[in-house]
Amino acid sequence: MKPYRSMLFVPGHKPSWADKGLASGADALILDLEDSVPAADKDEARLVVADTIGRLHVDGVRADLWVRPNASVSGIQGKDLEAVIRPGLAGLFLPKVFDAEELVRIDAVVSHIEAREGLEAGSVGLIVSYETAVSMAHCEEMAAATPRIRSLLGATGPSADVGRELGFEFTPAGLETLYLRSRIVLAARAAGLHHPVAGVWQDIKDLDGARQFCLDNKQLGYRGMVCIHPSHIAIANEVFTPSADQVDFYRRMIEAFKVAEAAGSAAVDFEGQHIDIAHVKTAEGIIEQAEAIAAYA
Repeated sequence: MKPYRSMLFVPGHKPSWADKGLASGADALILDLEDSVPAADKDEARLVVADTIGRLHVDGVRADLWVRPNASVSGIQGKDLEAVIRPGLAGLFLPKVFDAEELVRIDAVVSHIEAREGLEAGSVGLIVSYETAVSMAHCEEMAAATPRIRSLLGATGPSADVGRELGFEFTPAGLETLYLRSRIVLAARAAGLHHPVAGVWQDIKDLDGARQFCLDNKQLGYRGMVCIHPSHIAIANEVFTPSADQVDFYRRMIEAFKVAEAAGSAAVDFEGQHIDIAHVKTAEGIIEQAEAIAAYA
């Protein structure tokens, strides 16, 4: 998956909000057909989202376009997929999934529509949002259910689906969700998914809190943030972009190791730290991440 530092939810039935989302600098938009769309507007929202994807695809916008369909249990997910799987769609952001079997079924439906619409096989990705207790208990097998899966979301916002499912009380410190968030990162990495995303920070006005939320999740291994407000985009983009000083530090580290290696050593004292090939591989990964972000952003 591209190095999304920020993904912004946009209500699908409000087309002008997609343009506002693009102006925020988000790396990807999630055009929502689920919770942000009133039940009476679902049918119209499908048409609006399909039109928005087509319009922005023709415009060649930088941000990738994802769609959050309604959950399988809603009974209307099929209608959503029929409407939105088209050129310009990067993938589906799946809510309230329960198990790997459900993901396999969704994969089959997507494959059918891809073939019918003349899209490249496997081009429509999936991001799995863990919002049910059952899914969280089986996150490892779900992460590996289909090659379509690009990323996992560790959602831990207050008073929402995850909190209700597990019964925890949200705190900014996040100790009540530390196990869950850590397990999802582990499931992602074990499945070869190197860009798990976290979310969401719901206090629109508390920008300091949003920044700390991003920092805390970055420390756990998340690479980006799913946001619900444009004011959080710049914060997420900054936090999840390796700094120039960090990149420079790792470049110097790699060079120091190469000099030591040429002299016959497999380790070196670099600026007071013991460095060997394991540290060099980590440094190379950070530089690769920074270069990928620069190329995309």
